[in-house]
Amino acid sequence: MESQNNELHQPFLEPIQDGTGGGHGGSAELESVLSDTETPLMNRLLVASRIELNLLYKLAAPAVMVYLINNAMSMSTRIFSGQLGNLELAAASLGNQGIQLFAYGLMLGMGSAVETLCGQAFGARKYDMLGVYLQRSVIVLTITGIPITLVYVFSKPILLLLGQSPSMASAATLFVYGLIPQVFAYAINFPIQKFLQAQSIVAPSAYISAGALGLHLILSWVMVYKLGLGLIGASLTLSLSWWIIVFAQLVYILTSDRCKETWNGFSSSAFCGLWKFVKLSSGSAVMLCLETWYYQILVLIAGLLEDPQLALDALSVCMGVSALLFMVSVGFNAAASVRVGNELGAGNPKSAAFSVVTVTIVSFLISVVEAMIVLSTRHVISYAFTSGETVANAVSDLCPLLAITIILNGIQPVLSGVAVGCGWQAFVAYVNVGCYYVVGIPLGCVMGFYFNLGVKGIWSGMIGGTAMQTVILLWSTFRTDWNKEVEKASKRLDKWEANKETLLKK
Repeated sequence: MESQNNELHQPFLEPIQDGTGGGHGGSAELESVLSDTETPLMNRLLVASRIELNLLYKLAAPAVMVYLINNAMSMSTRIFSGQLGNLELAAASLGNQGIQLFAYGLMLGMGSAVETLCGQAFGARKYDMLGVYLQRSVIVLTITGIPITLVYVFSKPILLLLGQSPSMASAATLFVYGLIPQVFAYAINFPIQKFLQAQSIVAPSAYISAGALGLHLILSWVMVYKLGLGLIGASLTLSLSWWIIVFAQLVYILTSDRCKETWNGFSSSAFCGLWKFVKLSSGSAVMLCLETWYYQILVLIAGLLEDPQLALDALSVCMGVSALLFMVSVGFNAAASVRVGNELGAGNPKSAAFSVVTVTIVSFLISVVEAMIVLSTRHVISYAFTSGETVANAVSDLCPLLAITIILNGIQPVLSGVAVGCGWQAFVAYVNVGCYYVVGIPLGCVMGFYFNLGVKGIWSGMIGGTAMQTVILLWSTFRTDWNKEVEKASKRLDKWEANKETLLKK
């Protein structure tokens, strides 16, 4: 070894100097295996892989199910609305994909701040701080929900300003009004979800979401068809279903033995350091929103092409497939965030580095398989959405770009999860602005319009922005000094705990 910096690139080849860490949230066994230089390297890697894959599976599989089920609730609401007529379907889609998606991305992004802090606190055995972080996040997100509600209230003039017809704007606004309670369900649900994930408690959320989906389908049928409440009934049912998830998870936290150490009741210290929490939450929100809006802009730009109808039909099919498969990546995003946060909090730098490598490789391999399936079914995949042969041919033509996007989405969200686990949200937000909005979108417009490549040119340019972002995140992640990240995590937790103690003395 030439210097201490070699540990930067080979974090699991050299023994750490201060023991194995071994906080409850981290894996002392994994750190011990990676630090055992007397064992041959390949044997260490095989044993370490078995330990990490077991931990990863228990986190990622239920997390994928949670996000898929939540997505299915929203999709089923649009389906019920679509049975009322074409205007109702368009209104529900506009309200859901336009106004509601904005709130979802913002609130989920802000909820990732508690993911960083809870993950590291659990790894450091500072269990009482998890409940404080949960309450602090709920306070911040609930306050954030107030201005978001104003967007919902004034959605009709906003939609009219964006060029929507009066009939469409009125119908979409009616649907959006029923989603206002959902905003405050988000404010509580996302912090709870991250609070539980930080403790590797993921399966209960999956069971609760599955039960809520079944109840949601029954209630939607009653509200929309039996009671004749139409659009407002469909959206109110969706809001109610989210609140059912919230209350069920609260009951689990209050009654489960697994949360006894991390939930000690309401605390006044939750009001301490709110501004610092807001800054961390804002970075998370910007990071996620910039990613959420990126491909939505692709759809808007495609609507400016010479034959927008065909372009948008083909894109809607491809984006539907991409969104569904993206839920798998989001599950790995959550798993990566928890694993890295736990290991950093536990003082296990080698385990954190090894977790990053493992989750990235696994997610990448899964995305490659998904891309191969998409390419092999490129000529028939659109018939799940529409029977038009013209659209099927257009979708087939776009499938190679869809496959590339799927592969990139197998890496990029995982690295974003690592960033959340480390608390790098602000850095990733700057990277997203540069790669997505300074490079990707302008490049796509030039290729699509100036070089007359149409939707393929627009999408290719935006893929270029995503590829640049992925390379930057890979470079930043794999050159990280994980020993320093452990120190930063310890200082961050000490600072937050000091704030709590100061408030308690007062």
